[in-house]
Amino acid sequence: MLDTSSRLLRLLSLLQARPEWSGADLAARLDVTPRTLRRDIQRLRDLDYPVHSVPGVAGGYRLGSGAALPPLQLDDDEAIAVVVSLRSATSHTVTGLAEASVSALAKLDQVLPAGLRERTAALQQATVPLTGPTPAIDPALLTALAAACRRHQRLRMNYRDFGGAESVRVIEPYRLVTGGYRWYLMAFDADRDDWRTFRVDRISQSEVIGRFAPRDPPDAASFVGAAITTAPYRYRARVLLHAAAEALAGQVAPTTGVLTPAGDDCCMLNTGSDSLNAMTYHLLALGVEFTVLEPDELIEHLRAVAERLGRAVGPAVGIP
Repeated sequence: MLDTSSRLLRLLSLLQARPEWSGADLAARLDVTPRTLRRDIQRLRDLDYPVHSVPGVAGGYRLGSGAALPPLQLDDDEAIAVVVSLRSATSHTVTGLAEASVSALAKLDQVLPAGLRERTAALQQATVPLTGPTPAIDPALLTALAAACRRHQRLRMNYRDFGGAESVRVIEPYRLVTGGYRWYLMAFDADRDDWRTFRVDRISQSEVIGRFAPRDPPDAASFVGAAITTAPYRYRARVLLHAAAEALAGQVAPTTGVLTPAGDDCCMLNTGSDSLNAMTYHLLALGVEFTVLEPDELIEHLRAVAERLGRAVGPAVGIP
């Protein structure tokens, strides 16, 4: 049987692992009597841990939320996952996130076992963040937008478009979507009576002006993906790629194109660009066979490129 202090830590870990536990299950896991379990629960309460009793025939316990949350009990894989996530956060374009992540890493390092601390230290030392080119976002703005999405709060906000023009928009926010270095807000635009995508770094002075009844929204990831990969551009292409979507997922960033399966060994690419040359380059760089379905301008451009490449190679020279 575990000693009292070890048993209390084990009890905290179990309470964190599941929303609710019956008294019998907890006692069995800890190999103690129900009476001992009740004493341990009381010890946790005496230490200001919010352990609540669950009513019912069997009875039970759950760990509530509050100001005095217990310390997390992490196994090795969980600790590595936390370090990777915090280290990745240092490259995000959210103001203050890098500093907060470094502070959290320092606190985590103080409580890790020596062997695991060495592994996480090696991971941190070997990792170099690549910062993005976009303006930093105030985390308070992200928090406010997320809360408005959850609470169905209508917002009035100032928004700056691609050309720098300012406008006041009344929106019904639905989801935040992150893609690469940028954050996007999918919302219903009341003035335009349609769903729209907004870059979060272009939003300012948002305020709650009421509530709204939820609508039937499109899929947020697909909608934003289409909005940022095809809609803003002069040329919008649909290309059948003769390879599985899974095989090409690492070559097509979510901010440059949307892949959808189209059979066992094919997928459809929807993408856009203001340059036919750039679009041609990216298609050839994929290294797979493809068929351009639209637009006609890209089809004609590829024919011209093929003829030019043929002339560059020249006629075959026979060797006597």
